Amino acid sequence: MSTQAMEQAAPEAAVSFPPGFVWGAATAAYQIEGAAAEDGRGRSIWDTFSHTPGKVHAGDTGDVACDHYHRYEQDVATMAGLGLGVYRFSISWPRIRPDGIGPVNPAGLDFYDRLTDTLIDRDIDPVATLYHWDLPQSLEDAGGWATRDTAYRFAEYAAAVHARLGDRISTWITLNEPWCAAFLGYAAGVHAPGRQDPAASFAAAYHLMLGHGLATEALRAGGANRVGITLNPAVVRPADPASAADTAATQLIDGLHNRVFLDPLFGREYPADVLEVARRFGTADWLRDTDAGVIATPIDLLGINYYAPTVVAARGDSPAAGAYPGSEGVAFPPVPGPVTSMGWPIEPASLTTLLTRLAADYPTVPIWITENGAAFDDHLDVATGRVADADRIRYLDGHLRAVHAAISGGADVRGYLVWSFLDNFEWAEGYRKRFGIVYVDYPTQARVPKDSARWYQQVIARHGLPATP
Repeated sequence: MSTQAMEQAAPEAAVSFPPGFVWGAATAAYQIEGAAAEDGRGRSIWDTFSHTPGKVHAGDTGDVACDHYHRYEQDVATMAGLGLGVYRFSISWPRIRPDGIGPVNPAGLDFYDRLTDTLIDRDIDPVATLYHWDLPQSLEDAGGWATRDTAYRFAEYAAAVHARLGDRISTWITLNEPWCAAFLGYAAGVHAPGRQDPAASFAAAYHLMLGHGLATEALRAGGANRVGITLNPAVVRPADPASAADTAATQLIDGLHNRVFLDPLFGREYPADVLEVARRFGTADWLRDTDAGVIATPIDLLGINYYAPTVVAARGDSPAAGAYPGSEGVAFPPVPGPVTSMGWPIEPASLTTLLTRLAADYPTVPIWITENGAAFDDHLDVATGRVADADRIRYLDGHLRAVHAAISGGADVRGYLVWSFLDNFEWAEGYRKRFGIVYVDYPTQARVPKDSARWYQQVIARHGLPATP
């Protein structure tokens, strides 16, 4: 990215966040745990995908990852040293039910039992995500999320986890980013399970939300205190606001990315325009009127993962984007300005726009930022033992100010969890992209808090942001 461009930003005043606003960090099981074949863990779709030649950069896999399975105590101690109040982690479904449907694996639950107790002992509130993309391979072999049965198996798994950990974990997230699971995994094929089947992607998107509703009911029945879901809604805007064609393209992509999940979640009808697109690829016989109430089971928080805006333009000769079936004639022009090492544009103001829209259109529940962060080309200075990541600090500062602006405008945002606590296995990018505020030297598994970690520690301590020069 262009550091110079960020350095030209205007000075900003100090800000304070509301009382009770929570600070934390997030991770995901397959990205950090390792121990892929230990203690009875079954195979997930990401094990299969990452071991398939050509699917992941450099042939990287999550077999070892950050070895968090064995080093969790060290990692939790680091979290406590930084002052984190909340740690959002995901639970590996194939650790709990190795084949997705069979008996519960006690050793798998034992690990999360130990992790939960260690967090609580350090005064860190554990927040458990039940699905962060690691579907048991046996369930994928039976059709995966494209089949209705997987939603029921997910609810059973959720109930089993809550039965063991629900006495200590008060906040539960059912799904993480169902858009990625459905459309990157079943349409574009760039995430596990690597399918390129538009009809399956729409079915998967629907069944993921059905699974969310069924799991929410199961968690409620078990006495869960707070239940939510994490989405990754996009700010979708036209390249030319004066163009009717660009505006229509924006509406299409907004439906395929945002409303396909948000509308059913909040008790509205399945978006008619999205259903029209889905029926171009199949019968849409997965849609059942009796599911609407289940999917809209009330939640207590809406988790938002945000990274970058999306700009669209009508271009008659553009083929459909793999992740957006039915988007023929829509282009995605680059956004001017600085970018992260992922090539994602850095535009904090879009986060304010997103939160303001959600507060206006879906105002029923509090919002947490369950992921926000950036990958940069971080390097460990061996002589000083320091990882200087000033670009990440600027990124986080800008986006936290965007959250504060949304709160000032009336959005009910109650927490911020940085992505990610550790550098990790970044899905199809393998280990070449670093999102963590803690550097991981993968050959030695040494951890080094980056400058951004120390900066975040100070933000938490002051419950706000200092003025920028």
